[in-house]
Amino acid sequence: MKILVTGGAGFIASHVADAYLAEGHEVVIMDDLSTGSRDNLNPAARFVQMDVADPQAAELVAAEGFDVINHHAAQVSVPHSMQDPRADLRANAEGTLNLVRAAAASGVKRFIFISSGGAVYGEQQKLPIPEDALPRPLSPYAAHKLVGECYLPIFSQQSGLQYVILRYANVYGPRQVSHAEAGVVVIFCNAIQAGKKPTIYRYPDQPRGMVRDYVYVGDVVRANLAALERGDNGTFNIGTGIGTDTLTLWETLATAAGSDPDCDFGPPRPGDLKNSILDSSRAARELGWQPQVDLEQGLSLTWGR
Repeated sequence: MKILVTGGAGFIASHVADAYLAEGHEVVIMDDLSTGSRDNLNPAARFVQMDVADPQAAELVAAEGFDVINHHAAQVSVPHSMQDPRADLRANAEGTLNLVRAAAASGVKRFIFISSGGAVYGEQQKLPIPEDALPRPLSPYAAHKLVGECYLPIFSQQSGLQYVILRYANVYGPRQVSHAEAGVVVIFCNAIQAGKKPTIYRYPDQPRGMVRDYVYVGDVVRANLAALERGDNGTFNIGTGIGTDTLTLWETLATAAGSDPDCDFGPPRPGDLKNSILDSSRAARELGWQPQVDLEQGLSLTWGR
């Protein structure tokens, strides 16, 4: 298959591009390098430096005859989306619309859209959170990811474009960069390397910090491989179903690195959720996907990168 991977110079999508190439697919990477790195680019892929919201991105889709678009390119920082919601709108809603419209008009067979299970659900009573939970976005980032999801069934109905929506938990692993909460593991790694104490953000009733579902990037890659063939027009949580508070995360990483687990504490930031844990049983049933790397193993792999 000929696959366009957007954001393929970034953390997660570069791993996905590597896996697609290893499976023998032809891969084109689109990235504006605003946060991605050329060091992450696989030389076996063709690279196009371009913003997904640019009209030229739609022209590229129309001209190339892609079988699949895997759309990872995004503005990923919740705090940044609170500070500059218009920039987040352009990256996460307008960019997605640009590509979905082009895909539907150009005969692309499949569109894999990366959303955020760690954000679109907001605060929920039921944990782990299933896909049919009512979304309650609490940040522009979450709202714009949800808008991106909504474009897909609209254009699928008009054109027959098949799509798969993957709602990620908090992904971590090698090549990650620090984008506030989205990069907490690498922020902690950087603190260890610099000999500094990290800050654990917490609500008054959560003395050990906020609770998140942390999933290793290698497991996430396997979900993207499964989505090439399975999950037609479905939405799937990709997480572990296990909640880990931030202090436990820090202590586990510090132990893996042989470092002092001392830390500072700070108040929650705008848009911070108290709890986010995903129910990924639908992905197990329909994609044949389950996480394989536990947190201790994944953090050791990340620190040893």
